[in-house]
Amino acid sequence: MSSNNLEPKDVISNMTENNIDVVDLRFTDLFGTWQHFSIPSTELTEEFFKSGIGFDGSSIRGFQEIHESDMLLIPDAKTSFIDPVLTIPTLAIICDIYDPTNFQPYSRDPRYVAKKANNYLVESNIADTSFWGPEAEFFIFDDVKYESTPYSSYYAIDSNEGWWKSGANLDPNLGSQIQAKRGYSPVPPVDSFQDVRSDMMLNLIAAGVPVEAHHHEVASAGQSEIDLKYDTMMNASDNLLKYKYIVRMIARQHGLTATFMPKPIFEDNGSGMHVHQSLWKNGKNVFYDKNGYAQLSDIALYYIGGLLKHAPALLAFAAPTTNSYRRLVPGFEAPVNLAYSIRNRSAICRLPVISKSESATRIEFRAPDPTCNPYLTCAAMLMAGLDGIENQIDPGNALDKDLYNLPAEEVAEISQVPGSLAEVLNELEKNHDFLLKADVFTPDLIENYISYKRDNEVDAIRLRTHPHEFNLYFDS
Repeated sequence: MSSNNLEPKDVISNMTENNIDVVDLRFTDLFGTWQHFSIPSTELTEEFFKSGIGFDGSSIRGFQEIHESDMLLIPDAKTSFIDPVLTIPTLAIICDIYDPTNFQPYSRDPRYVAKKANNYLVESNIADTSFWGPEAEFFIFDDVKYESTPYSSYYAIDSNEGWWKSGANLDPNLGSQIQAKRGYSPVPPVDSFQDVRSDMMLNLIAAGVPVEAHHHEVASAGQSEIDLKYDTMMNASDNLLKYKYIVRMIARQHGLTATFMPKPIFEDNGSGMHVHQSLWKNGKNVFYDKNGYAQLSDIALYYIGGLLKHAPALLAFAAPTTNSYRRLVPGFEAPVNLAYSIRNRSAICRLPVISKSESATRIEFRAPDPTCNPYLTCAAMLMAGLDGIENQIDPGNALDKDLYNLPAEEVAEISQVPGSLAEVLNELEKNHDFLLKADVFTPDLIENYISYKRDNEVDAIRLRTHPHEFNLYFDS
């Protein structure tokens, strides 16, 4: 786990010792995208860590209106790291966002939401620490083009590793393309991105992000995964943004492009972000019971009950794009069933049992994807789980049957996740009281989030002609 306890004076000392020229101040918008601006290293003083620097909040998605645009960034010394991928020596620091009029944390700052969720956990006396292990998948492409105007719309992606290139003239074509759904862990040369992922892994380690492994994923065309070690909610969320940044940067340095879009390729596997989670108190895993189902305690089962009850609303944060629901489609091994299981990967909650140790006992929530804001997503899952514990919500029986051989009448009895972004936003609008406890999420954050998503994403797709509609309807 990460254990950076640096104070401002330590950061300044390290900056001098490493001949740093530039300090890059990074913060997260409401939807999980890193923003930044840079200052000369001479400007970073101990006072700077107290007074911060102003920025225009009205220019950031989901933040302020134009008449209340002034916001303040306060660097968090513990998050500092030397950026391993920039040419000019640069120290990166993640910042918290404050209101300059009263110097209070900003209610829509995703990191602040995560901090409040953690405080609520401690105050609940259920546990004192939560651990999180997000597994974010991504694609590496050789080329990508896309356009959307009132008169044309298309996208075109390409990968020399993709099965569709097996007959192309590549001067020369060396073969070894990966057939659809056959990409899981072949050795090179079939896995043509081994060195690229290793480069990503080593740069992540250089940025202070602990890595467990990397491998090719199921889809062709460079689908990949780099597994990060579990950590506290704040550290895991910070690390995920470092991960996405470094993956994209290293891909670019290799003349490639990386995307965390959940479903860029039709009829091949999409990219998810399974999130492993557990609660601990006084150094003991409160999810563990050696005599329980999958070694789970009653507390863990109630936690699952909360996740299942609130899953339709949670997905507004965890699977937050219209493209997310191209992946979450019943019948294609996607985690769409509102159930829990040891082995069934189409259940939204899976219970890993590879190791029977106390420390490894955890819950895996499988519906999220890597387009989500990790701070808001983890905070929302924690609040749902705690609501399950506090109200002793029974998750029902485990779903350990083979869904693909079940009679249709049994399948019909299994509840599934909503099928669109519009539906999960409606669910969040109806069901968010569990998020408002202790002011962890605020009404203004939820209202603003829903409004932005409806206006800028749901309607943007709903109102546009889809290219495939010409195939279906032009000659009607």
